[in-house]
Amino acid sequence: MADVAIPAPGTARRATARTALRLVHDDPQLLFASVLLALLAALAALGPVLWPQNPLALNIGEALRAPSPAHPMGTDNVGRDVFARFCAGARISLSVGAIVTAAGAAFGSLIGLGAGTLGGWLDAVLMRVMDAILAFPPLALAMAVTVGLGVGLKTATLGIVLTSLPYFARLLRSEVIKIRTLPFVEAATAIGAHPSWIMWRHILPHTLSTLLIQSAAVFGYAILTLAGLGFVGLGAQVPTPEWGVMITNGLQYALTGQWWIGVFPGLGVLAVVTATSIIADRLRDALDPRGRYAHL
Repeated sequence: MADVAIPAPGTARRATARTALRLVHDDPQLLFASVLLALLAALAALGPVLWPQNPLALNIGEALRAPSPAHPMGTDNVGRDVFARFCAGARISLSVGAIVTAAGAAFGSLIGLGAGTLGGWLDAVLMRVMDAILAFPPLALAMAVTVGLGVGLKTATLGIVLTSLPYFARLLRSEVIKIRTLPFVEAATAIGAHPSWIMWRHILPHTLSTLLIQSAAVFGYAILTLAGLGFVGLGAQVPTPEWGVMITNGLQYALTGQWWIGVFPGLGVLAVVTATSIIADRLRDALDPRGRYAHL
């Protein structure tokens, strides 16, 4: 009997990492978006080290200073350093985006997997609940949740998580319905495998690429929605250095020439949303869900 080569532990993980790096390297758009997002994450993480100024410190004597070496993004109406506030806002926005994406992916995927695998009355009930959430404009529903539970950053995050659930649940449900008709799933069902075993062992691994693409899109959506809630005064509250709050504060000074107060946080929102949109789009093209099951 011929010897069978057994891959060393970690070989598959290293191969996957090499494939991901090659994908980024070979796609200029994906490379640009990844570098842009990495730079913003670096500013968020290293901001206090690179620029150790208190984003909440008031200095009326330095109010409304234009960008300069002393203040790379200028100062606001009460002398707070805009660059320090920009970095702090990046930490808030990226943290909320990560929380919303993780929570939405976890709970939304669980709903979609359960509905698609088990079907029947459970599928009908869960999808009607998701339809009820989708019946409301996402921003309006997030605003309603925030107002109902009390205005603030935590309730805004909870409202955004709620609005993100249907995006994961309905997409994963449709993927599961397709996957469960494939021969290897039908074979597992025929030999009497438990539905939960089939769901976790056979179906979930085949939805991970779809989940990854959707997570990238939802990450940008979460940051944009958080900025929208902050802009209308229902998210983070003054003096919290959140990008939406900073844009609102900068509006009243834009017409008098102090453009930097609102423009820089606006560019931060634009950069994150653009980067995540490009990443989601390029991953979708690279993974090509339409041909994923052609070899099975």
